[in-house]
Amino acid sequence: MDPVRNPYAPGAGQRPPELAGRGRELDVFDIVLERIARGRPERSLMLTGLRGVGKTVLLNTLRSQAINRLWGSGKIEARPDQSLRRPVAAALHMAVRELAPRHRAPDRIDAFLGVLKAFAQRSTPTGRAGASTKLRDRWQPGIDVPAASGRADSGDIEIDLVELLSDAAAVASDVGTGIAIFIDEMQDLGSEDVSALCAACHELSQLGAPLIVVGAGLPHLPAVLSAAKSYSERLFRYQRIDRLDRIAADQALCAPADREDVEYEQKALDLLYEKSGGYPYFVQAYGKATWDHAPRSPITAADVRVAAPEAEAELAVGFFGSRFERATPAEREYMRAMATLSLVEGESGGVVRDDMDAAVPTAEIARALGRKPASLSPARDALIKKGLIYSGERGTVAFTVPHFGRYLRTQPA
Repeated sequence: MDPVRNPYAPGAGQRPPELAGRGRELDVFDIVLERIARGRPERSLMLTGLRGVGKTVLLNTLRSQAINRLWGSGKIEARPDQSLRRPVAAALHMAVRELAPRHRAPDRIDAFLGVLKAFAQRSTPTGRAGASTKLRDRWQPGIDVPAASGRADSGDIEIDLVELLSDAAAVASDVGTGIAIFIDEMQDLGSEDVSALCAACHELSQLGAPLIVVGAGLPHLPAVLSAAKSYSERLFRYQRIDRLDRIAADQALCAPADREDVEYEQKALDLLYEKSGGYPYFVQAYGKATWDHAPRSPITAADVRVAAPEAEAELAVGFFGSRFERATPAEREYMRAMATLSLVEGESGGVVRDDMDAAVPTAEIARALGRKPASLSPARDALIKKGLIYSGERGTVAFTVPHFGRYLRTQPA
């Protein structure tokens, strides 16, 4: 097999050659855009799921849908050490620049840019990292008009964001279109920023304004939003992005191969699904390694078995190992206990099920380590902050990375 023709793409946020199994999400977003274009009320959209299920890829694809409908758009990636103020200003600047050539009143664009500049340059009183006076002085958006006064510049991020997004929506309404802001890793936003974003989306939905936020984050993102505003459960449309079913996983492998006149034997597809678990990133990783090792078409199960160790070695370094290395010894001990508890033993003592991606009660982790639950709180909280585990339900934790428990059980203590 020619490695130059290898169609698979196991990269972070890299679109696979065949975006399989996401037709429902794309159709839902098309309906959202069309309803807003017709003045119908709609909710902003939140995508949630584990690492490696393709949230970033899907987010980028949804943005392309918005651009194809001539919407203004901007995308940011949230960071735990940065205020929302700077990146959201840059995203809105990009979105309005896309709409400006179609606007009949340049003065209206300039007026908004003045408000945007004031918002971007206003420091937040709380002094959160990324919102300091030094950063404000250092960053100057490429806006020639002077900063406005008295609008989106109070320093209260909730007040300012509501005013800014309302003004941006008005600009979009002038040209008969909308604006969509896409936020990746949304669970990393600070609590004040999450609260402000919820308040802004709430105001926009009540006004029927043509501006929506599309967020993507880990499975506990709904809990993060709910902790900020109780009404967030009704404010957003949540879509859980999960692993591919068997049909979609086969399509992700076979469609690109068909375009290269290459086929898979059925047993090869069976084994690839068993190895990948249907997780899109793993499907691409095993597909790429198998292609490179297969001598000819059709690709066989034997080819998969020969290639699997290489795919697993690459995942161990780039996907699992890089995250494992970020953890302290105490945090690694905590995660190893989680990995051990995901093994379910039968009456005879043998393992009957490996629930490697299931939630584990924190009380059981403490019991397994012979510690009091309170003494493990620092390790648990640090792992959540690092994005290695999440707490979907009170009293439980789970890995954010698929198959991480299996990887941990291969590592020496």
